[in-house]
Amino acid sequence: MNRLRAKLAADEIRSRVARVKPGLRRAGERVRGDHDMNPDLRPLPPLRPAAVLVPIVMHGSEPTVLLTLRSPHLADHAGQISFPGGRLEPGDPDAAAAALREAEEEIGLRRMHVEIIGRIDTYQTRTGYEVTPVVGLVSPPFELALDASEVAAAFEVPLAFLVDRRNHRRETRQDGSLTRSFWAIPFGEHYIWGATAGMLVNLAELLGTE
Repeated sequence: MNRLRAKLAADEIRSRVARVKPGLRRAGERVRGDHDMNPDLRPLPPLRPAAVLVPIVMHGSEPTVLLTLRSPHLADHAGQISFPGGRLEPGDPDAAAAALREAEEEIGLRRMHVEIIGRIDTYQTRTGYEVTPVVGLVSPPFELALDASEVAAAFEVPLAFLVDRRNHRRETRQDGSLTRSFWAIPFGEHYIWGATAGMLVNLAELLGTE
């Protein structure tokens, strides 16, 4: 079955993701990024550390992933779909703390609803960030309070859809003389692409979907 079954239990997700602890990258670990498909786009050091929360909402019927639509006026990645997250701040003890803090600030998701279970591969962006994607199981019900200066909307997509390989597309875009390849996962009116889609492809690998 080329699909993660809808009622994948929290314990199963936890056991598959918990292979990697949610700290920063250690020497020798695999690093994903835009350079996977575009070797010339590997960013030059030093890279700025960042973290995102990959929030898997454990509904009784089927798990979903909570995503955000960035505000259209932002200087970086305006109008794109992303996970809640941002740069590590001096007061953040680790990537998990940064991801939880950013989720509270951006969408009002309180950390009392989130169980951090691990992380997926570090992701480097061509804009110079080294992102630690921290995976958390979110227990409903919960209320969100969006920071309109950063987030235009928040929405959920079934986890089974996002990790189904049949929904993963390799696409290209022309930027001047540069042709860039990237992952995309269209869902209804939403076009998930770039780093967010790349991290979801990595999550599909970790969960063992075919």
